[in-house]
Amino acid sequence: MEQSNHTHDHENCDHQHEDAAVDTHALFKAATVPVDGKVKDLVCGMDVAVDKGKPTLTYKGDAFHFCSAGCHGKFERDPYFYLSGNKARKKQPAQKNAMYTCPMDPEIVQEGPGTCPICGMALEPMDGIAEGPNHELIDFTRRFWISVAAAIPLLVVSMAPMLGLPVREWMGETLALYLEFALATPVVLWAARPFFHRGWASIKTWNLNMWTLIMIGVGAAYLYSVVATFFADLFPPDLQMEGGHMPVYYEAAVVIIALVFVGQVLELRARERTGDAIRALLDLAPKTARRITPDGDEYDAPLENIIAGDRLRVRPGDAIPVDSIVLEGRTYVDESMLTGEPLAVEKTEGDTVTGGTLNKQGSLVIEAAKVGEDTMLARIVAMVSSAQRSRAPIQGLADRVASYFVPAVVVVAVLAFAIWLLIGPDPAFVFAIVSAVSVLIIACPCALGLATPMSIMTASGRGAQAGVLIKDAEALERMAKVDVLVVDKTGTLTEGKPRLTDVVSIGPLAENDMLALVRGLEAGSEHPLAEAIVDGIAARDIAAAPVADFEATTGKGVSGKSGDQHIALGNAAMMATVGADTKAADAQAHALRSQGKTAMYVAIDGELAGLIAVADPIKATTAEAIAALHRAGLKIIMATGDNETTARAVADQLGIDEVRAGVLPEDKKALVEELHKAGHKVAMAGDGVNDAPALAAAEVGVAMGTGADVAVESAGITLLRGDLGGIVRARRLSEATLRNIKQNLFFAFAYNTIGVPIAAGVLYPMTGTLLSPMIAAAAMSLSSVSVITNALRLRSVKLDA
Repeated sequence: MEQSNHTHDHENCDHQHEDAAVDTHALFKAATVPVDGKVKDLVCGMDVAVDKGKPTLTYKGDAFHFCSAGCHGKFERDPYFYLSGNKARKKQPAQKNAMYTCPMDPEIVQEGPGTCPICGMALEPMDGIAEGPNHELIDFTRRFWISVAAAIPLLVVSMAPMLGLPVREWMGETLALYLEFALATPVVLWAARPFFHRGWASIKTWNLNMWTLIMIGVGAAYLYSVVATFFADLFPPDLQMEGGHMPVYYEAAVVIIALVFVGQVLELRARERTGDAIRALLDLAPKTARRITPDGDEYDAPLENIIAGDRLRVRPGDAIPVDSIVLEGRTYVDESMLTGEPLAVEKTEGDTVTGGTLNKQGSLVIEAAKVGEDTMLARIVAMVSSAQRSRAPIQGLADRVASYFVPAVVVVAVLAFAIWLLIGPDPAFVFAIVSAVSVLIIACPCALGLATPMSIMTASGRGAQAGVLIKDAEALERMAKVDVLVVDKTGTLTEGKPRLTDVVSIGPLAENDMLALVRGLEAGSEHPLAEAIVDGIAARDIAAAPVADFEATTGKGVSGKSGDQHIALGNAAMMATVGADTKAADAQAHALRSQGKTAMYVAIDGELAGLIAVADPIKATTAEAIAALHRAGLKIIMATGDNETTARAVADQLGIDEVRAGVLPEDKKALVEELHKAGHKVAMAGDGVNDAPALAAAEVGVAMGTGADVAVESAGITLLRGDLGGIVRARRLSEATLRNIKQNLFFAFAYNTIGVPIAAGVLYPMTGTLLSPMIAAAAMSLSSVSVITNALRLRSVKLDA
């Protein structure tokens, strides 16, 4: 494809490759040195004529020109972003219009708002948060109030004779009919237009739904009334009232529309409330970050202009702007957003900090590591939004029932009309119309359609508040049916941070002297346990002895020299290599290993000098969580790559039912598949890259939010607090949600099962009255309100024991 010559237009300026080399000198020259009387606007890249009245800004003695006040303002807020070439380096998201989807039918995706061609519901933004106000809610609220304004005088005029008021006598029957027509027509033809549009779309696509029934019911009542008003002579005389007028149902059509709007407005408001969790998460991120330029300047730059590698300052009381690495300073950071723990965590040079967490005390200089959609906060928002859009498999039951229910209701309405017309009392035609319209209105499956989505949306928001992120509704539903939980050990049951726990001195060398040599030796090691040993000895204020000739022997240990002394640290094989006899310490080593600790021998000049033990402490919440899961009826299996002895020790301490030690990633996946074949419903909990295959294979994958990215991506549920207590909360949330959905479906099915026969007139022989279409509409809206109210109870469900 031929490349465009317009290399400085808006599009190319915004979408250069993030790794492209940027000639900042050329940028500066193009922005300050006129060529043919023009310079480049550094913000948008357009040519700007100098001395033509365009906005100008002087920065550090140099004048910059801009095409508009907007570009001038952007440069003024963050000059370094444009002068350094960071704008060109910044990874830009692909330009696309906002995508909208249906909460009930997620396969429906389109650009911009609209209505679902399947269910007729309004589409929602896929990111969970709409830009600006909810225009549909504003529009429907306006239409609702206009409907109410017309319904009140209509009810007065039409119901006056029943209340003993001579309103129609004062006005005259003809004028009263014309007034009813004038009041009802704007409501039916304008206010109810969205309902008719959705109903007609459902017929064209043959996705019959609630709007099909509303369109037919309201349309039938209105059209009959219009014909009865202006062409009363078309009806048989015995159907006409005194004065040759026909009974009309304008008030029924208008009141039905108003009541449907009540349900729609309540639903839209409730759906907005389910986005509160997302809004609260978004509010955690500051709008600006204090950038430190290479020249030492500091200023508050817009957060969207921060790129990976930028140096930022975080002052006491400020929120961390993006996921970063600490370069300078020491402080305590409130990470309750992620962990739920109230105690602040100490952060020093080299530590990572998460965007949205709060800096409590000291000042930090940090380097941005992850920005934009890559930050933990952005990923949390995306997962919550995704969960609120997804639907549980149980929704399929409601969809299948609705697909048969709507045509069945139409058939019942036709039969009711025919039966009343043939065998009903006089005026049979009027009774037939009333019964048919009532059946169509009362059977609107609004509650059926709301039953599952409302529960899922509310539950996902409640889960986010409790540190349980639901990636999709299917995982939420399946969690309630799980009977086996497979857990990794390191980082899931344990803290994942080994610590020095035991030191045993054997022989004449003093313990502190031995530890000084060990610290000096391990300072050169890259083994994961070396850092724990070094930190543990340092915590005892023991300085490291100088060690030379460091050597690591794979599978055995490490060795080196300190002066004339030869030091070795490792397992029994390492001791055999240096000629050290371990018999004097074997019993103690075995005892330490039986406690879940890793025991290592220390030898000096070929003689056994002592033992050092390192352990990965079990998380404080693990034992309580395991007990709670057992009470819930779950079998717990530990699958770990650690050795059998250590794994057994941890399992015995926690009361875990089964242990699979020394397993590889593919072994964990095979274990999940083995349990599937045995008929179990399996949840897998892990935090590492090695857990990802098993997480994806399980019915429900549960990732620790403190673990690897790939684990989080492979899981259906993520626990922000990174402990098994979150699984207990997820289980309780799942059970509560499934119970709530079943309650909603019961309300919807029971209501329709009872309501349709009553509307058809089965009680008429006993009571002598027929259900009014207005009462039918009120009952229909009440059923939707009951479902919404019941679903919102999940916002206060207790997830902790």
